[in-house]
Amino acid sequence: MLQETLKERSAFAHQQLEKIVVAKLKSIRSQKDYVELLKQFYTYFNRLEHAIEPFITDEILPDRAERRHSGFLAKDIISLGGTTDDIPVPKVPEINNPVQALGALYVMEGSIMGGPIIVQMLKKYGITTGTSFFSGYGSETPIKWACFMESLNKNIMASAQQEVIETAVDTFDRFAFVLNNH
Repeated sequence: MLQETLKERSAFAHQQLEKIVVAKLKSIRSQKDYVELLKQFYTYFNRLEHAIEPFITDEILPDRAERRHSGFLAKDIISLGGTTDDIPVPKVPEINNPVQALGALYVMEGSIMGGPIIVQMLKKYGITTGTSFFSGYGSETPIKWACFMESLNKNIMASAQQEVIETAVDTFDRFAFVLNNH
């Protein structure tokens, strides 16, 4: 099954990114620090969304309009007194087809699974607002993940599995680069 292969083959890149995110979260000492982290997420996710948008149709992902997006990050940033002005445009994976778009979306959608853990970490640092992005889909999160994985399995033929894996790994790696170099 593609889900298991994708998880296994992207595990190292995923773990490296996760280490960076956790370290960044642990270094938060103020609301300003948190806003800076949100901006890093925003700049990457926003750019990635624009890259995949032409390739993810309602036929591929019927509930795409209901999916969490970088607009939640922008809302969180603004609600905490920050701004999305003058944010650099990072390099994201090259997305030229639905297979690559689904590989990148695997990383974006997968990030919701760790969201509740991030929200709990933030609470330890006294941050209880500006967490709509990390709150994901709330109680609907497992259902949304299952629907995404169903779409992924349905739309990726065996011959395209390597391409989706490579794009997912590249998406993890480039996001790690953005977080490490901000």
